[in-house]
Amino acid sequence: MALASWKQFKFFDVSQVKLPDDESAALSEQGNITSVASGSESVFFGSADGTVRILSQSFKVVRSFKAHDVGAITHMKQVQGTALLVTIAEDLSNEPVLKVWALDKLEKKSGTPRCQSTLTIHNGRKQFPISAFAALDDLSQLAVGFANGAVTVVRGDLIHDRGARQRTVFESEEPITGIEFREGSITTLYIATTGRIATLIISGRGQGQPARSLDETGCGVGCMTVDKTTRDVIVARDDAIYYYGPQGRGPVYAFEGEKKMITIFKDYVAVVSPPKSNTITRTGPLRSFGGGHTDDLFNTSSFTLINTDLKFKAHEEALTSQVKGLVSEWGDLFVLTMDGKIFRYHEKPFAQKLELLYQRDLYPYAINLAQKAGLDATQKNVILRKYGDFLYRKQDYDTAMQMYLKAIDNTEPSQVIRKFLDTQRIHNLIEYLEELHEHHKATSDHTTLLLNCYAKLKDVDKLEEFIKSPGDLKFDLDTAISMCRQGGYYDQAAFLARKHEEHELVVDILIEDSKRYAEALAYIWRLEPETSYHNLMKYATVLLEHCPKDATQIFIDYYTGRFRPKKDAIVIQNAPATQGMGMGLASNAVQNLAALLPLPYMNTNTIGSPASAGEQKTTLSQAQIVETNLDEPPPEYKVPKPRTAFSAFVDHSGEFIIFLEACIEADELSEDNKSDLYTTLFEMYLHTASSKKDDEKELWETKAKKLIEGKDVPIDTSNVLLLSHLSNYRDGTILVREKQGLRFDIFRSYTSAKDTAGAIKALRKYGPEEPQLYPAALAYFTSSPTILEEAGDELHAVLQKIDDDGLMAPLQVIQTLSVNGVATMGMVKDYLAATIERERLEIANNRRMITSFRADTDVKRADLATLNTKPVVFQATRCASCARPLSLPTVHFLCKHSFHRSCLNTSEEDEEDVECPLCAPQNATVRAIRKAQVESAERHDLFLDALKRSRDKFGTVSEWFGRGVMGVGAAE
Repeated sequence: MALASWKQFKFFDVSQVKLPDDESAALSEQGNITSVASGSESVFFGSADGTVRILSQSFKVVRSFKAHDVGAITHMKQVQGTALLVTIAEDLSNEPVLKVWALDKLEKKSGTPRCQSTLTIHNGRKQFPISAFAALDDLSQLAVGFANGAVTVVRGDLIHDRGARQRTVFESEEPITGIEFREGSITTLYIATTGRIATLIISGRGQGQPARSLDETGCGVGCMTVDKTTRDVIVARDDAIYYYGPQGRGPVYAFEGEKKMITIFKDYVAVVSPPKSNTITRTGPLRSFGGGHTDDLFNTSSFTLINTDLKFKAHEEALTSQVKGLVSEWGDLFVLTMDGKIFRYHEKPFAQKLELLYQRDLYPYAINLAQKAGLDATQKNVILRKYGDFLYRKQDYDTAMQMYLKAIDNTEPSQVIRKFLDTQRIHNLIEYLEELHEHHKATSDHTTLLLNCYAKLKDVDKLEEFIKSPGDLKFDLDTAISMCRQGGYYDQAAFLARKHEEHELVVDILIEDSKRYAEALAYIWRLEPETSYHNLMKYATVLLEHCPKDATQIFIDYYTGRFRPKKDAIVIQNAPATQGMGMGLASNAVQNLAALLPLPYMNTNTIGSPASAGEQKTTLSQAQIVETNLDEPPPEYKVPKPRTAFSAFVDHSGEFIIFLEACIEADELSEDNKSDLYTTLFEMYLHTASSKKDDEKELWETKAKKLIEGKDVPIDTSNVLLLSHLSNYRDGTILVREKQGLRFDIFRSYTSAKDTAGAIKALRKYGPEEPQLYPAALAYFTSSPTILEEAGDELHAVLQKIDDDGLMAPLQVIQTLSVNGVATMGMVKDYLAATIERERLEIANNRRMITSFRADTDVKRADLATLNTKPVVFQATRCASCARPLSLPTVHFLCKHSFHRSCLNTSEEDEEDVECPLCAPQNATVRAIRKAQVESAERHDLFLDALKRSRDKFGTVSEWFGRGVMGVGAAE
């Protein structure tokens, strides 16, 4: 692209630097200033008389010193970041002199900076002016080019004046016009002549090789520089600006016109050239400071700042005088003209530059400028959004949308969405909403709007592509499912719910929306136990209504602990479905389910749309799906109580009976669950029998009877009796009462019906095993004269049994008989006489025992008193153990037994614990009895058990009271 076609901007503010009068005169004097340099917060001017002036930011001279006694200072270099300054002076009568100055070190006598080293630069004793100069930042190597085509490289430690070596490394018939170093793993010296560009490796790998020619076209003096950032060497020729890298020539930017000087400032190439109308053809190849024609002061110059990367002119103007030098410092670029003026070029703030571009609607340049400046995404997106607004106003909606999409991360979606709500721009709106979801910035409202757009266009393919997009979820799941359901896209809603394991939603969609009950049941059968149970219970009634057989089976499997999630396997393509595995509707429904949902072991990528008319297309919906159970054991889960399923079988008594029978046959049922199952099944048998007639009724009653006839049937007796009574099933009532030992209830049923014969029969049958029937019979027989007459001699038998077994106390018998006044004294005379006689004998016996115990107690108390208060006389003459005469030492016991001490076999330590050998066994027996009494006194359970089994309760209490059960024994 030619430079003339590049956009031109005013990105720089230009101002003239105000100089002190004395400095202004020195600068404007023709030929006085011969070189200029900058660095380390200062600007340096070299003059024709060898003087160096150091100027501050206010362009006041802070120091000046005589650097060279002979010659003009033609080249200077300030080492950035240090206080080192390199100056070169030449007068063409002697060899050029190079000096290194330490500006921060002053001589004590003169106060001038210290000269670190001085070096005479050799050129084979040929007196030619220096046309180019370059140095590394550490001054370890310097290169000097001469007008005769020679290049001298200086190596050494010039900073510490430790010597240096010089060598001519390049010779040419053409004058040297430019020299630059390119540093890297190897250091390359770029050499420009009027006729070519060459490179020479001066350190690193390849050193010592001859110069390599890069380009057969050279350049003029001052028209070669290096970009410190990219390390590219830049050459300005009359036709263009050339870039050179390590591999050779790089980009070329057309720029017609003579070039006098170039330099790099930030991202720009500063070019100085005379206007084409005033260009003076020159035959000499060299242009240097102080040289040239005398009318240079009256020639104008063209000064341009261009950005080659972004291809625009940042500034362009015509200067009224020739340019003497370009330096950059303090973030600005300074231009020194031949008439002694200095112009400051200050780049506008980035925001101002953007405003200039906005004013001209040059948004692409603003975007490129922001990228070049490294702005963050937020700032760049502001530009993109403005560009999108501009394109929208131009009605270029597609391109505008592209800009909005690029700025989507930092744009309020509503600002864009409002612009594209028109039906004609719905495709752009869809594109933006889709991108919002891709960037996870979409809200539920955005998802709703997008799905509405799909629905409005009836674009099912786009809808499916959206909901089936791989990767993380990019939209609000609940909103998407809800919108699909509202729009009638039930398959898509079910797919979304299944993909994200919203199992309850899948089942809800299949049942409530699609009415695919068999598919819903098949889906439930494929879930993990806990999830499957939750969904099964939620929709149990409707599933039993439409799929009774299969729903009952899944209930049976789950409540018997045999539930195992089913798996699907594609067996045969294009084969008709067959019903197998005992499944009804559910197994047939698996085909539809397979085409809709990504079930386990199925490749969801093969799901296709239905084939068009006349086209046979194989899809999963045409495949035979066989439900299989792996050979793995059923998963572990907590089997719920069967009672929790009962409510689901309302109005489905047949299925309920099948479920209950299957549960009863299952193993590992708790007693509570068994009781519930048996009781409920018995109720269902009777309920079914009540609705049948004749043989069928008898069949169901027989099943009910067999259920409660079984051994160890954990049936709830009261419930079964109640159910039998409500169903008027008398056989069941009697059978269960007998089985459960409810003989008292059977007897009571006869007495309540005033069936005395039946009551006597029941008493004779159950009385021996149920003694409490006799007191009840006694009360019944004496309840009325009629019943007493019907009972006859049975009353005396009952009284005899009560008396023999002690079932009632005599007083209780009298109270029972006296309630109704039916029985006479003559009827119970014999019973009362026998009872009174027995009581009299027992009283007499007890009195004799009391007298005996009191006498024994008195004797024992007298013995104890004698032992405690009176001395004891021992008259035994022989040992009770060996029967020999007693001799000292002798041991006497209070029991009147005496022993030789040696016959006791005890040591002195055990004397206090010694016991009479003859009385010891009897004493041990007494202690054991006492110990047993103390221990039994603490065993209240034994006391209660004895009291329960005893006929004489008062006697038992008295006996245990004597044993100390109430603590008396322990107190004694």
